[in-house]
Amino acid sequence: MRFIETWIPATLASTRDIAPGIREFLIRPDQLDITAYPVGSHINVSVSIDGLPETRSYSLVGEASPAGFKIAVRRTDDSRGGSRYMWSLQPGARLDITQPASLLAVDWARDNYCLIAGGIGITPIFGAAQALARRGARVALHYAVRSRGEAAYLDDLATMLGDRLVVHASDEGRRLDLDALFASIPTGTLALFCGPMRMLDAARHAWIGAGHPLPDLRYETFGSSGTLPTETFRVRLKDSNVELEIPRERSMLDVLNASGHDVMYDCKRGECGLCAIDVVAVDGEIDHRDVFFSDHQKQSNQKICACVSRARGTITVDTLLRADAV
Repeated sequence: MRFIETWIPATLASTRDIAPGIREFLIRPDQLDITAYPVGSHINVSVSIDGLPETRSYSLVGEASPAGFKIAVRRTDDSRGGSRYMWSLQPGARLDITQPASLLAVDWARDNYCLIAGGIGITPIFGAAQALARRGARVALHYAVRSRGEAAYLDDLATMLGDRLVVHASDEGRRLDLDALFASIPTGTLALFCGPMRMLDAARHAWIGAGHPLPDLRYETFGSSGTLPTETFRVRLKDSNVELEIPRERSMLDVLNASGHDVMYDCKRGECGLCAIDVVAVDGEIDHRDVFFSDHQKQSNQKICACVSRARGTITVDTLLRADAV
């Protein structure tokens, strides 16, 4: 297990709307030293979805501050319910959260840094930009958005980075060309990325195509983003009469475990692969939302990461749990 979750009580200190459909939450833990945490850290928040307890993960915005933990949540209809719950909260609400954990490793000794954010993916990138600008590093941030009016923290970033901030706004005809960007940066550049899954897939292909080593592209992922809309699907268990419905607001992992069909897990973000289970048949289409499997492995549809990946239609899986073994 990479992460041992330690849950702590906290209070929602304040909220503010920072862009259309994006709200910032300042969360103050009851007892925790919050003066330091690594850039790219996230916290898990206990939420309630249709009366059931669930967990959602949110990146911390900016470097550590004694004021508390800042997260920003985009309200979206195509979500599993976490954003609706968060947006329903008022200052003073009590929360249970985990201590910060970081997945976005930053090598501070590089000569050049390229930061890429897609939409709400700016949240973990903001702190990296802050830290690198403060250190006087050679850094540029490429921020891909539908429009400047929808770009969270744009004024703060412009003040911080000046002309090293490049905004790629679709409504201005300035879409981000990842192939051209990665071809233009020097060898040895460290790239930090956060954005939706399609954009990450494009970034990885462009990065390799430009001849850069893949470990130099480091990223934070959206566990909720995929190529298909988030919708209800069904899961059949091999060699049994069990068929489970996976509602749009719950993960396959949570439904399987709640039903007694134990699946091991760790990160719950599609990164470690511990929750991967065998796929026996697909009557529909699988939406692989993990970053653990390669493109080839995803195309083969032999396994699925139950924590984040979803499907359209019905899939048959083998959890390896047998009735005569329990």
